[in-house]
Amino acid sequence: MNKLLMLGIVAFLSLQSCYYDNEEELYPQAGNCDTTSVTYSGTVSKILNQRCALSGCHLGASGQAIGIFDTHANIKTYLDAGNTVRLLDAINHRNGRSPMPKGSATKLDACDLLKIEAWIKSGYPNN
Repeated sequence: MNKLLMLGIVAFLSLQSCYYDNEEELYPQAGNCDTTSVTYSGTVSKILNQRCALSGCHLGASGQAIGIFDTHANIKTYLDAGNTVRLLDAINHRNGRSPMPKGSATKLDACDLLKIEAWIKSGYPNN
């Protein structure tokens, strides 16, 4: 009986030791993120359409959130109203803002965050 118990404990501990956290997956880095060629049409709109401009969120008439992000004109209106810091704080999960995207277990990846920030800092052009 003792041998069986010991075998069970050893097997349990052995299986537990097989788990490891991959730092790159837990804390993604921007690494080789190119923010020099960020455009609204080629970069930012794709991020917003996939993660923000969704039914019940920031999409046209169905948008329940503050701001509509489905077109450049709509996101520009939101940002022109003084909401650049609010948006950046929300997508970066900082300064007590409601973290975005809602209902998502993770925030946008580091490179996408840098691209949106670069686009906003360049005056959020419609390019």
